[in-house]
Amino acid sequence: MARQALGLGVDFGTSNTAAGYMADGRPHLIQFAPGRTTMPTTFFFDYDTRRMLIGDPANQALLDGVEGRFMRALKRVLGTGLMHERRQILNERVTFVDIIARFLAKVKAQAEAQAGVTFDRVLSGRPVVFHGTGDPREAAAEADLRACYLAAGFREVAFMPEPQAAAIASGAREQQGSIGLIVDVGGGTSDFSLFRSERGGIDILANHGVRIGGTDFDRTISIDRVMPELGKGTELRKVMGPGSTPTPIAIFNDLATWELIPFLYTPQNRRLAAEMVRLAHLPKKLSRLAKVLDDELGHELSFAVEHGKIAANCGADGVAIRLDQIEPGLTVPLSSEALAASLARHADALADGARETLRLAGLEAARVEKVVYVGGSSLMAMVSHTMKKQFPQAVHSFSEVFTAVADGLAIAAADMSAPEPA
Repeated sequence: MARQALGLGVDFGTSNTAAGYMADGRPHLIQFAPGRTTMPTTFFFDYDTRRMLIGDPANQALLDGVEGRFMRALKRVLGTGLMHERRQILNERVTFVDIIARFLAKVKAQAEAQAGVTFDRVLSGRPVVFHGTGDPREAAAEADLRACYLAAGFREVAFMPEPQAAAIASGAREQQGSIGLIVDVGGGTSDFSLFRSERGGIDILANHGVRIGGTDFDRTISIDRVMPELGKGTELRKVMGPGSTPTPIAIFNDLATWELIPFLYTPQNRRLAAEMVRLAHLPKKLSRLAKVLDDELGHELSFAVEHGKIAANCGADGVAIRLDQIEPGLTVPLSSEALAASLARHADALADGARETLRLAGLEAARVEKVVYVGGSSLMAMVSHTMKKQFPQAVHSFSEVFTAVADGLAIAAADMSAPEPA
């Protein structure tokens, strides 16, 4: 396989990943399966075969009840101490850098097989903020992601804010003088880029980001609607003396958080759940929590919440979060109104993020002519309703929600790797 001065654009996402390169003057996205240009950013460690599965096979193993450990949303671990802790998984002690690197190595190999070249250079998307503006973990998060790419076999790594890549892909470079806003709501972050179209390129007027995404939507719904059915908010009898005490909240919060679920299945937590069942005024509910921990059903529960969220977002009647894995026939109703109530504080945070982006650019909302939505979670009705209130005069566009960032990164990666003129 010949080495060529080509760059690969990679959108490594909290929930899904896409990658592309330029061919015949246009971005060409990698197919991870027939007709599929995105791959779930998921991992499954099969205890029987001692293999690590990624993407759709990982999801299927979880659904099939294969004995093993499932992980998702590892992008949210970047920049934290968890990234470099060595832990025993299958036959070796590895870090999350090692695990993510193996995922990226598969993306690299798939791209090289389809392009017929070796990709030494990568332009990776990154959120405007991984954790928050001014957060000391910001530099560590980018350094961690760079280390993952290098461990995957890339020799040169560069980064571009994801909404900036989406602006490039939106055709902004052909619409001179117009001002647009990219609203990129992914699995873990929400990013905003205000841009002005210029001849041959775009001028980024302001970037801003908040650590809110689809996994946070899931977490809030789970805490509000599902965790009370597992005992959250109930009372426990005191071990000694009369009276009651609330159930500990931390275990419910962690169970509702995608990236923390794999760390819950410890003997200590199982003993805690068993003790809560013994002391509970409502033991049936706490018994459900104990079952989730004993049978390691946390991710099945989170997928059920995600599916219910999507159905309620579509306005379907009679939507319920189905929890049959925990208890036959157990369901939690989730109406569109209940969904909106749970997500109201996230809507406020997104509105604040858009207003802060305008402030950074020194612009009024009326100057924005077009709002372009990117990221799977931007399809939540709450997101577009919130943005239409902020920008009522703008045209709102949902073109290429899932792949715009990868398209833009592919275009920019080609520009980055083009030879300098003589």
